[in-house]
Amino acid sequence: MAVGVAVGAPAVGSATSAPPVPPKAAAPIEERADLRAIIDSTGFSGTVLVYDAGRDRWLGVNADGADRRRLPASTFKILNSLIALETGVLRDEHTVIPWDHVTHRRKELNRDLELVDAFRLSALPHYREIARRIGPERMKDFVGRVGYGNRDLSGGIDSFWVNGGMRISPREQVVFLARLLRGELPFSTRTMEMVRRIMIVEETPSYTLRAKTGWGILPQGHVGWWVGWVESGTSAYVFATVLEGPPETTSFGKARQHVTRAVLRALGALPAPEERRSRVGAPKTP
Repeated sequence: MAVGVAVGAPAVGSATSAPPVPPKAAAPIEERADLRAIIDSTGFSGTVLVYDAGRDRWLGVNADGADRRRLPASTFKILNSLIALETGVLRDEHTVIPWDHVTHRRKELNRDLELVDAFRLSALPHYREIARRIGPERMKDFVGRVGYGNRDLSGGIDSFWVNGGMRISPREQVVFLARLLRGELPFSTRTMEMVRRIMIVEETPSYTLRAKTGWGILPQGHVGWWVGWVESGTSAYVFATVLEGPPETTSFGKARQHVTRAVLRALGALPAPEERRSRVGAPKTP
């Protein structure tokens, strides 16, 4: 679906096009103070940023955090997938990524996985293998072309998004996702369509939800993301939620999505819970 999204990023027609306009040049964000209780009820701090493409407006809850960069954690799997498919490291979403034969705490990761399953399970060992196959040079090239976050790959080719130097802000996440939605990233139409397919979390007659979780564990605390977009008819809401908590935090898994869904329902982007019908059984992901 082609949606007219103007998020401060120029249209991208080739792999050498300029990256998005820096966040400071983006449009003002309308603060929704009436929705702050949704975040406050979790006991965490954080920001929800939404771009309403149909009305060409930015909406935020605690929007003062919209330009602060954090570790992307598993949200980087979106770009990692795009690069792997574009470079031929993976043929398509059904290409099998082999198990590393290390016994992981999450038993569902102890097997070979197709890309579509590795994405939905947020399988870090498999995505580390993908990143190693891409290699530092190609990874740096595409991260630069996209203009992803601070573009810092320090910490190792298979770790920079997990505990290395990579950082990205909620606004940058939304700009990146809006370009993917519009097909304006420096990747082929085929590559972007495959990644849009593996991102589907829910698909109903009235809307489609595409998203990716992220959970970063740092010495100073945890960072939890849920990023993606909702399409309904000719409208689209692109969102990035980030929560932060102390090192002993264990409930980001539920809080990230609870907060985001509550805000999207309040904005009219999602129906009430009883009206939802899941396309697939959503796995528990980091």
